[in-house]
Amino acid sequence: MQTDEPNLNPYKDDLPLRANTNHMLVKHYVLDLEVHFDRKSISGNIVLFLEPGKGALTERSDNDDNTKPSDQAAEMKESDLRLYSSSSEEQTNLQPQPHQFCLSKSAESQTAGKVLQDYDDDQQVEEHNAAVSSWGEEGASKDFTLVLDCCDLTVSKVEEVDVSSVSGMRMMLKNNSEQQLPQVEGLSDSFTPVDRLLGMPPTRWQEQHDLYLQCSTAPCPGMAAPISFHTDSWSLQLRKQGVASPHDFPRVLRIWYETQAKGASVRWTSTQDGRCCVYTMGSPINNRALFPCQEPPVAMSTWQATVTAPRECTVLLSGENQAVPVQDDSGVSRWTYYVTMPMPASTFTLAVGLWQEARMKPLTGLHVLTESKNSAEASSSGCGSLQKVDLSANQRPQSTPTPTLNDPEEDTCSTGIDCQEKVNLSAHHHGSQPTPTSTFIDPEKDACCSGKDHLERVELTAHHGSQPTLTDPDRGTCSHVAFPCRFTQDQAWREAVIPHRVFSPASLLQQVEAKMLPMLPACLAAAHSVLGVHPFSHLDILIVPSGFSSLGMASPHIAFLSQSVLAGPQDLCGSRLCHEIAHAWFGLAIGARDWTEEWISEGFATYLEDVLWAKAQKLARGEEEDQLHLRAVLRWRRLHDELQNSEQELQILRPHKESTGVVSESGASTVKHGLNPEKPFMQVHYLKGYFLLKFLAGFVGHDQFLGFLRLFVRSYHGQLVLSQDFLQMLLDHFPDMKRRGLSLQGIYADWLDAPGIPKWLWEESSAWQQTPLVAEVQQEVTKWIHFIRGGHRQGAKRKRGDPALKVNFKEMGPEQIVLLLEFLLEEEKMSGGALQVLEKTYNLRMQDAEVKHRWCELVVKHKYAAAYRDVEDFLIHDQAMGVYLYGELMVHEDSRQQALARRCFQATREHMDPSALSVVSDMIL
Repeated sequence: MQTDEPNLNPYKDDLPLRANTNHMLVKHYVLDLEVHFDRKSISGNIVLFLEPGKGALTERSDNDDNTKPSDQAAEMKESDLRLYSSSSEEQTNLQPQPHQFCLSKSAESQTAGKVLQDYDDDQQVEEHNAAVSSWGEEGASKDFTLVLDCCDLTVSKVEEVDVSSVSGMRMMLKNNSEQQLPQVEGLSDSFTPVDRLLGMPPTRWQEQHDLYLQCSTAPCPGMAAPISFHTDSWSLQLRKQGVASPHDFPRVLRIWYETQAKGASVRWTSTQDGRCCVYTMGSPINNRALFPCQEPPVAMSTWQATVTAPRECTVLLSGENQAVPVQDDSGVSRWTYYVTMPMPASTFTLAVGLWQEARMKPLTGLHVLTESKNSAEASSSGCGSLQKVDLSANQRPQSTPTPTLNDPEEDTCSTGIDCQEKVNLSAHHHGSQPTPTSTFIDPEKDACCSGKDHLERVELTAHHGSQPTLTDPDRGTCSHVAFPCRFTQDQAWREAVIPHRVFSPASLLQQVEAKMLPMLPACLAAAHSVLGVHPFSHLDILIVPSGFSSLGMASPHIAFLSQSVLAGPQDLCGSRLCHEIAHAWFGLAIGARDWTEEWISEGFATYLEDVLWAKAQKLARGEEEDQLHLRAVLRWRRLHDELQNSEQELQILRPHKESTGVVSESGASTVKHGLNPEKPFMQVHYLKGYFLLKFLAGFVGHDQFLGFLRLFVRSYHGQLVLSQDFLQMLLDHFPDMKRRGLSLQGIYADWLDAPGIPKWLWEESSAWQQTPLVAEVQQEVTKWIHFIRGGHRQGAKRKRGDPALKVNFKEMGPEQIVLLLEFLLEEEKMSGGALQVLEKTYNLRMQDAEVKHRWCELVVKHKYAAAYRDVEDFLIHDQAMGVYLYGELMVHEDSRQQALARRCFQATREHMDPSALSVVSDMIL
């Protein structure tokens, strides 16, 4: 039953999160889905395993006399379990491993005889119609309503699942009948079977997942009252007649549904090779148009998913395992993934298409980035070199000991520089030939430990410039809910480079293998050296279709990257890799409890992107500082421009202010400005958050601040945080910050709760202008201005020997070129001849997308028709960065430029991201 809500404009209002998570929480999802490219839909069912929330506990304690045991609990009393004598062994392997998850024989037989099809007779149709029509009947309002976030889904049936019919559940309960489970406040002494299933220890995760799967195919209880359901624009609401309390509501539900082609959670589009594909696109509405779920971040859950797709397709999910497809004779294959770490439903990620896996060519050593890209010695294309270095033992400095991580008895540890760490790369590429063991040398690394006790604790002092001291912490320091956590495993701490794969369309495979794949191990190792253990066991990277509206998007175990990062020199690709890798710690392992605080994810990833990329390149400390200053200037200019051209309301990092993290009695809330189509293209949360972290780091020193980030990760991984959690811990850890006048309220007032630019940033930006790489750019700008204004005026006659013809422009790296072009954009006039010389001097057509974007802006501003083809290519192939270039083409009211904009829009609109389509349509139409 679908109703509309005219009070909500899906393009202008805040995004509603309707799920009543305080009353009931989804703890686990089991999805069984099939992809239909012919009708652009995904169909199947999802099974929800539920647990009463905190609000339900309070309600139950207030109404104990009026409650009754649930039907399932009544059916499966522990005294009845004595009838069953089967036994099961406890799983001893704590850490999930690839390909270990399998279907039990009992689950296989249930699946083979599965009769849970969509309505297969008239009686079921009548039951469904009765369930829907009873929604508004008298007395129904007294029943408890489970609210799920849902949008653009066709729900056909909702049914209760009878877990008492699952033999595995009976065996599990019989084996546990004599065990004492911890008492939960507000619950009666008797636990339901589902309580026991949800409460299984993480050491038995495989057994637990097998039971989830068995339950997901179980039938409905006999003679059970139907589940009534109702959908509106933003939610799916469920009731069972006569059930007034969450505790009496069914604990396992199965929902049959199909996605709609217009649903904004997934994109039906084509690869760069013209083949059909579908992927989750990081939509503002998240996954509610992919499956009914609880969207609020507090609803952290685990999941299992089986996705059926055409046999030729590769199916990638944000799961812990690297799935191996099971094929059948009908021309389809089935891919099964799972996760054991509870995370918000928004992190579920799907991609189905004809992707190919990139393969690393056999090497005798590891590719190491060896050249600073912004140096004067860079090549004319601005590209730093990738050098294959054979780091064999006889080439290492004899004075530096080399700890071997595979030998726990050789406990060699040093603090400071020149610390070498042996990295086993043999398992990095699933399905490829093992590569030789190589050595990753990290001369900037603060410290390392090898051997049995590799876990590290950072003990920091506030003394500027001192190095963190690393010692072994207590193993039992995790503060999150129980799950198989990598932070507790020695092997995970030793794994500097986790297994990784890169997928792309066939047409981009050569670029991926030449550029991205070789630099990925260095980026992963850099992240490990700065932040510690990788929170996730492997990383897949997918080059998504050209309509993807950003440069990248990170999810657990998988990241999407735009094809725009592949062109030109390595800098954009490397820094974007580091940005998405950093999200594993900030944004995923540690998430924001209130989604309006995006800076907790994006500000940290932007700050760490620079640190990790500098370390991956092996920059000396002075080179690193110069690069950081150059990037700070570029971001300052970008932030300043954005704040001048945006609404003040959208400039605030903590828009809910003192109400941040506050939800309604039911748990429902809103994401402020979540549906504003321009918001995805704003960078204020990235940039202002990044500058706030630079501001805070300035109080304690660069190394000490990085050490604190590592400590914060150790304390809060697996949890959701607010700004105050990070800031208060920082102020407590460095008390000198308070003595110097810094306070939590002051940070709120200056940085988080107000629009505009803080005073510190105005002052500091002036100092960055004087740093070496920026000064080099300013010198070149002076040459170009002289060349443009004096020596290369439009129509000016040239004389042999004219000094303007002999200007020696300095070679620069891509980020310096970006800054140069931004300065030149301030020039009122540039002739076509000057633009031609500019393009040839820096080979602008062969540069990365950031450089080409500035070049296109110059072309449009000065109506340089000879380079309009460059603008057209950029708008078609670099859609992640070209949205506002449409506006520049239209605003000049030049018929040729406007025709160009409309031509590009028509060529790309079918595959545009919905937010980009909305923004560009407003500009053009």
